[in-house]
Amino acid sequence: MTQRSDNPADPFKKALAEATKTMADDPELTVSYSVDPPGMAGDTMRLPQVSRRMTREEVLIARGTADAFALRHRFHDEKVAARYAPQGQMARDLYEAMETARCEAVGARDMPGTAGNIDAKIGAEAERRGYGAIRQAQDAPLAQAAGYLVRHLATGRDLPANAQNVMDLWRPFIEEQAGGTLGTLDDALADQAAFARLARQVIRDLGYGDQLGDDPDMEDEAEGDDTATEEEESPDSEEGQEEPDESDAAAEQTQEQQDDAAEAEVSMDSEADKEEGEETELPDSEAPLEPPPPAPHSDADPNYAVYTTDFDEEIKAEELAEAAELERLRAYLDQQLEPLKGAVSRLANKLQRRLQAQQNRSWEFDREEGILDAGRLARVVANPTTPLSFKVEKDTEFRDTCVTLLLDNSGSMRGRPISIAAICADVLARTLERCQVKVEILGFTTRAWKGGQAREKWLADGRPQQPGRLNDLRHIVYKSAEAPWRRVRPNLGLMMKEGLLKENIDGEALEWAHRRMLGRPEQRKILMVISDGAPVDDSTLSVNPANYLEKHLRDVIAMVERRKIVELIAIGIGHDVTRYYQRAVTITDVEQLAGAMTEQLASLFDSDPRARARVMGMRKAG
Repeated sequence: MTQRSDNPADPFKKALAEATKTMADDPELTVSYSVDPPGMAGDTMRLPQVSRRMTREEVLIARGTADAFALRHRFHDEKVAARYAPQGQMARDLYEAMETARCEAVGARDMPGTAGNIDAKIGAEAERRGYGAIRQAQDAPLAQAAGYLVRHLATGRDLPANAQNVMDLWRPFIEEQAGGTLGTLDDALADQAAFARLARQVIRDLGYGDQLGDDPDMEDEAEGDDTATEEEESPDSEEGQEEPDESDAAAEQTQEQQDDAAEAEVSMDSEADKEEGEETELPDSEAPLEPPPPAPHSDADPNYAVYTTDFDEEIKAEELAEAAELERLRAYLDQQLEPLKGAVSRLANKLQRRLQAQQNRSWEFDREEGILDAGRLARVVANPTTPLSFKVEKDTEFRDTCVTLLLDNSGSMRGRPISIAAICADVLARTLERCQVKVEILGFTTRAWKGGQAREKWLADGRPQQPGRLNDLRHIVYKSAEAPWRRVRPNLGLMMKEGLLKENIDGEALEWAHRRMLGRPEQRKILMVISDGAPVDDSTLSVNPANYLEKHLRDVIAMVERRKIVELIAIGIGHDVTRYYQRAVTITDVEQLAGAMTEQLASLFDSDPRARARVMGMRKAG
């Protein structure tokens, strides 16, 4: 006898899953519900969680998300999409947004009920991203606006207010540049290849043609032309030659037949030689090309294996929680650390004074041009023949600098350690921003305990030996280097979210942060890691050597320190991390974290190498 569920949402979730499979025309589709962001990979679909209360908003968003994914699964061909996909990031974003709109519009024509559901999804996403508060086009995402406009033109439906705002900001520009192309939209909707060509033309009209790459249709025509040229150049079809006399033609034909017979004998002899086992070598230019080996998962250790990256994610903090929830969590974080904020602020002010003191000393005086030196105007007043004096600000170490704070978001950091790490990162970002230092705040954890979808795939594949890393990574961007602190302040409250902190795979996180820094334009790059110990992931370590993740972490650290492009420092909370990092400090009490972070950063900007060495715990220089 089947046990009846006590959750009133279960019948709805089951019905929605079955309807989604029918709409997607795929009875083998796997539909699940999760607090993680919705997504789809292959035949697996993840929808937003529906609570026991089953609020109207939850139901509409779940339906809209399910319909959107189902329609894309039904009407989207990955091979066609990949064939026409642009190379540049902006062009690819435009291409994807328009293709999503096409799938939804085609579905709305065949199944009108999906349009209202998807409207609810679009409205919720636009509200979460703050689209309604945008007032200038340059602050709104062009790709999203183009997708909205395609959907509006194809269905004739008005968009939810916040999404409508983004579309209206960009619509005059899009229609001015690409209005003629979009006028043929209806003819291309049902044919993905035709629509892909139209989308590429729209991208070209909008000024991103340089990001499209080669035209696949032109490549096909070129291949066809090559074939036709070969046929035209064959001896049997040569034109322009004089017709010989019949007797000459007969003689030539006889000679040609003899030559052909001789060539045939030679050809047959060579074929026979091959059959007897004599190998012939191809010229280098005609040697068959072997496919290149797959790129290693790690630059630091080519032997480091990852079973699958299909379920990994790099995600912005604001995409993991609603704006209202982030504000609530941020308020909770501030309340937790109210007694500590004074001490942290004093240390931050100390850091700022030290940096600004260096800035005040970094002027070159008595220059012939630059900024007028007001301090020397008295000389000009006393003696008018004295020339004016100018000063020029020197390039200081910290002005052209980017600092990345990489925070361990593992479950062992739960409680006071993660709270203090969050508030310290927040205050340091604010302080360094005042001193014109770019700051990036990143976090790392996993999407699941004990393996998640990667482990499920491994089990389904028959448990291959030595699978490598066996969990789904979650790398979080709390603050990008370009984002002003005031805009992302609530994001750090996400660390207080129940269920966020899981396992930690430090090596890949460190390599991820290092790659991000290598792409930065600043001359000086500083990476500070805040962790409470060694990497731990039960799923990976249960089927690999016990030191698998620790060895990879050591290899990544060695690579970063050997290249010396990024200055790497670490702070260990309650655990000794000096066995991994060359420059590190370990604190036994989380209350010391604020002081350790500010002192470590201040030491890096200290002009006295002995003072820098003393704070870093190194031998005195010289």
